[in-house]
Amino acid sequence: MDIIFSKRSQSIEEGIFSLLNTKKEELLKEGRTVYNFSVGTPDFHPPLHIMEAMQEACKDPDNYKYALRDKPELLKAVQDFYRNRFGVELKTGQIMSMYGSQEGMAHIALALCDPGDTLLVPNPGYPVFGIGPELMGAKSVSYPLYKKNNFLPDFEDIPEEDAEAAKYMIISYPANPVCSAADDSFYERAVAFAKRHHLILLHDNAYADLIYGGRKGKSFLSYPGAMEVGVEFYSLSKSYNMTGMRISFAVGNEEVIRNFQKVRSQIDYGIFLPVQYAAIAALTGPQESVAEQCRLYEERCQALCRGLSRIGWEVPDGQGTMFVWAPIPKNYTSSERFAMDLMDQAGVIAVPGTAFGDLGEGYVRFALVYPVETIEKAVRAIEESGILRI
Repeated sequence: MDIIFSKRSQSIEEGIFSLLNTKKEELLKEGRTVYNFSVGTPDFHPPLHIMEAMQEACKDPDNYKYALRDKPELLKAVQDFYRNRFGVELKTGQIMSMYGSQEGMAHIALALCDPGDTLLVPNPGYPVFGIGPELMGAKSVSYPLYKKNNFLPDFEDIPEEDAEAAKYMIISYPANPVCSAADDSFYERAVAFAKRHHLILLHDNAYADLIYGGRKGKSFLSYPGAMEVGVEFYSLSKSYNMTGMRISFAVGNEEVIRNFQKVRSQIDYGIFLPVQYAAIAALTGPQESVAEQCRLYEERCQALCRGLSRIGWEVPDGQGTMFVWAPIPKNYTSSERFAMDLMDQAGVIAVPGTAFGDLGEGYVRFALVYPVETIEKAVRAIEESGILRI
């Protein structure tokens, strides 16, 4: 039988991640040592009190029913957390849970856009920022991020017609994949831009707790006027190593949250209750592990960046996230070609920057998913491969 699939589904390509995985399996079958820096899955464990809360909740058979809504205790935990961590006051009507920020980024377009409507997404940027809304029938228009601007958008360079047409704009700092952090003036300019063009700002704050140099990650909503124009996604995945539990929160503009909740009520029955209890434990429990984990990620970042620079591959230190954004060596002109050669010759897997948009050409992304001693081994493998001398 000939099956005719939707044009939307056919527009999605398997992409470089599938190619990298296929090549990785080939190398492993050959008995090669492989250092897989491609996927950002933390190798750290959730703190014990979070796992214990989950385990205890799983013992109660009543917790296997439909959740239907966020527990009041969870909403209060988010309120208290945002007040204590970011100095932001939230009403319960300004908070909702989601199955991870990736799911939220895709589905919020159903609440904000009609088919054919426009949104603004960063280039380079996390792929779901554009792919998710496009699957809903919206049109994503990219705005450029350049090294000369610390990979921050220049709002004045966004064409007026794009800004006026856009229903919303996605920003995200500290940023995956470019690993830059934003200063106060950036958020102030972002709020002014949103007000001027009557658009919603969506801030993906997944890496608020992974910012380096002694800086403290902030909430976009802590800036004057942000609550009027914006919604922030805060994830527990990277801060607490709860990636598989799939829980994050959309917080901010109450009207947007209410409409987003209405849409999601038609496609899910709420977060699994034991996961809600685990999230409550994360938000209300000890936070020392979060700061310690940030310190360890910064050590890994420095070990990789400075290690590569020492062997002749100049890579600047990152400013945050759990990634490194590395300009490819000067003897290469193609990110994809370099990534494939790096894997073939050194057994080191990095993601070509073009996986995050055409302005990612000239870069590869490493995920900091190994301890320092393993990172040092990977650096030696790169040095011994001779790939930097070609």
